[in-house]
Amino acid sequence: MKKFPNISNINPDSLDGLNHLGRFLDEAQFLSGAIPSNQDGSHDPWDHLEAVMGLTTLGYNSQALKGLHWMSANQNEDGSWYNLYKDEEPLELNKQTNYASYIAVAVWHFYLLNNDINFLQSFWEPVKKGILFSLSLQHSNGAIAWNINEFETIDEDYLLTGCSSIAKSFECAIAICQVLGRHNYESEWKIAHSKLITALENPSEIFDLQKDRSRFSMDWYYPILGGINSKQRIAALITKIQDSFWVEGLGIKCVSDEPWVTVAETSECSIAYKKIGEDKIALELLHNAIAIVDNKNIPYMGWQFKENIYWPEETPAWTSAACILAADANNRLTSGADLFLKQQFKP
Repeated sequence: MKKFPNISNINPDSLDGLNHLGRFLDEAQFLSGAIPSNQDGSHDPWDHLEAVMGLTTLGYNSQALKGLHWMSANQNEDGSWYNLYKDEEPLELNKQTNYASYIAVAVWHFYLLNNDINFLQSFWEPVKKGILFSLSLQHSNGAIAWNINEFETIDEDYLLTGCSSIAKSFECAIAICQVLGRHNYESEWKIAHSKLITALENPSEIFDLQKDRSRFSMDWYYPILGGINSKQRIAALITKIQDSFWVEGLGIKCVSDEPWVTVAETSECSIAYKKIGEDKIALELLHNAIAIVDNKNIPYMGWQFKENIYWPEETPAWTSAACILAADANNRLTSGADLFLKQQFKP
């Protein structure tokens, strides 16, 4: 197997070994607090929040707070955010439910590292509004419609990856309720969370009603990150990952039918393996992810292993953040290391 042209010097065993990624995210951030992920300077809210969590992990607190305040400043009245922005200008006006709820994860993560209840209180309103937007689109079977289009029409399809992300968001929002004593919301959101987890554990005829997305690796590890508990379901997911997506020595493919391993998917899948106690595989995948870098040790999006090229030659901010979060989960670098490894609220 061809070796990568660039030799990685990322050390995931310490925060210092990752600090250049923090500088990279800091330098990418706009004055408004927005953190672009794409070469044209655009970003979506989910990628933005992932980058915020990368900054938080490495102690770039003022930059992370700027990113969270960007979210507050750009939240729509209904609790949503638009699909794509360039700085503060909306470019695509549809609204995804997993984007709306994910602020709860980033806010809870910041609290885990800084233990500031005043901070948590100051972000209660945007968290609450984001969660309520997502909840407003929950089906009786527990799943949550993925999108409202620019004409305010609900796109009644239900995505496994999106709903798994929402389940983790609900979990973190419930934890926030417990700290702040918001017991009415806690009770309501626990019911919604339980229904969503049940759907993720029993997905037949609930998800992908309009389009089959099973070729994407995210559909197979995200339910684990989202908090499912069924050992049988987890075992089936892991079998599929190993059969269809894992390229030993390289990482995790983005889609099953393309010779392309991607850094973010490999990092996230590393966390999923860590969560189920497969520490050796988790660490191997982390090292696979951090090997795919440019000559400044910034992770590329991925590696096309038939042509043996970095592809595309882009270094998205959220991809670096995914590496940072995977390093923390594997090596317990901060008090937020268990964010995706354990349930965040108390039973």
